[in-house]
Amino acid sequence: MELKQVIIIREDLKLPKGKTAAQCAHASVEAVLRSDKRKINAWRKEGMGKIVLKVKDLAELREYNEFAKSNGLVTAVITDAGKTTVAPGTITCIAIGPDLEEKIDKITSKLKLF
Repeated sequence: MELKQVIIIREDLKLPKGKTAAQCAHASVEAVLRSDKRKINAWRKEGMGKIVLKVKDLAELREYNEFAKSNGLVTAVITDAGKTTVAPGTITCIAIGPDLEEKIDKITSKLKLF
């Protein structure tokens, strides 16, 4: 069973590298906290595979989030507190999974690496 997690970040925000890393970490942790314990344990045994992809803007990010949720996948939407780079309440990224690779790929296979 191949499991992975995908994090999708908005390209239009042009976040600094450190901010991007922090937002991706928030998304990963939040999605794991919402996930089934058996999937988490299996994913951990496999090495906790993650991939970071990009979308052009908020509208596209929302589309992928809704598509993932409608296909039964766990998602986590990250909204920034606005203390450093972006305005408070800015949605920066989402995480999908961990879940079966083929289920996630069905949703995200057309996206490019960040």
